[in-house]
Amino acid sequence: MDRLQFFTPVRISRRQESPAEEIYSVAEAMGFLRKWPTGRRGPVYQCAVNCCSAALAGRMSAEEARKAFAGFARITRLLEDDMPLPMAGENIDSVHALRR
Repeated sequence: MDRLQFFTPVRISRRQESPAEEIYSVAEAMGFLRKWPTGRRGPVYQCAVNCCSAALAGRMSAEEARKAFAGFARITRLLEDDMPLPMAGENIDSVHALRR
């Protein structure tokens, strides 16, 4: 296993109707972050970039960078695992309404 691979991918969901994207490595996370809109780059974004850069330079582990990237995804409401599951009697549309 490559030292920059994540043990568990980070699942990103950009839109409700599109399939989730899985980020498997520090390089993929960095690629995702580079495409992030400039106007939406804040301190959590910068932390994720710094951690991914440190991992690429060998100063941080891939799993530490994964945690920072997953935190960024959670804060920006892109983390797929962050979505609540429907309760008994609810349908998936009501769950997606919570994310808006």
